[in-house]
This record gives sequence, C-alpha cells and structure tokens, in this order.
Amino acid sequence: MSNEPNAGTPVPDTAPGAPAVSVVGPGEGEPVLLGTTRMRILEDGSTTGHRLGIAESVLAPHTPGPPQHRHAQHDEGFYIISGTVRFTVGEEEHDAAAGTLVMVPPGAPHTFANVSDEPAVMLSTFTPDPYLQYFRDLRDLSAGGSGGGADGGPVTPEANLRLMERYATEPANGVDGRSS
Repeated sequence: MSNEPNAGTPVPDTAPGAPAVSVVGPGEGEPVLLGTTRMRILEDGSTTGHRLGIAESVLAPHTPGPPQHRHAQHDEGFYIISGTVRFTVGEEEHDAAAGTLVMVPPGAPHTFANVSDEPAVMLSTFTPDPYLQYFRDLRDLSAGGSGGGADGGPVTPEANLRLMERYATEPANGVDGRSS
C-alpha cells in the first residue's frame, strides 16, 4: 500500500478482496465555499458504506453561523481544532475552545458561530453521511443565483428551508429568535 496522499481516492491493497483505504492529505478533499466559511469534505461516505461523513470547516472571524435547527436523521459531531466556536443549544451557550468535542444527537436544537477576532477550525462528523449533500446543494443554490439575488446572491430563507426539509432538518422555531 502506498503512503502517498491521493485526494481521497481509494488506495489499493495488495490482498485480493481487501477493502480500499482512503487517504486525504493536507489541501486535498472536496472544497465547498459557503459565504465566509471554507469547508473541505474529507470523507463523503464512499469509504465507510455511508455510515460516516467528515468535513473540516474554517470559520472566518465574526461568522454568525446558521439559524438554530434540528436534524431528524443524523448525529453531528464537532471537534474544535483551533480557535473558539460558540455553540448555542436551546438557550444555553457554550464556548468551545480547541480540543473540545461537541456531540449533537438527532432532535437537539443547535447552532454555532465564531464570535472571536480569529479564525476557528473544526472537524465535523455526520452519521450517517447523507447530510453532506446539503452543503453541496446550498453551495450550488447560491452559486447558481437562484437562491436570491442575481449572480449568486444570498440564498433566501424560503429556499434554504426547502433545502433543509430535503435532508430531514428543520428550524428550531421559538428557541432563540433566529429561525428562518
């Protein structure tokens, strides 16, 4: 087996019938730009039988994050690599510094933001993985200009709500006043 990173493509094993291993090196993976947040999909589920998806996100300083929302069909995990990310769960706020893990089970209202003057980097897990497609669809909706203003203008709350519904996600209405 090779030790060289290969942009997330399977690394062949010498044993016949052995499962393929994915190695994603620095700067590799699938980039997804969502406003001031840079996401890099590291595992889209193709190596894990769609049981797990993993993404790295770089949140620019003063990034407000999404409105509070709930997922019905997947767990979401956030491991803070650098900086501090503020998680709001219902009415409680938690400032998560580097080295903190936040696990969000299905049904729990949550959001996150970078309220600091420094970028924050977090690794996110999605079990199972289909929710990763939401980020691709959101990027495409914004880039296509069909979500709001012309030339890739902002996605309207109505368009985002329709997109969220496709992935069993809904706003956490009445929790913090920031729902769609």
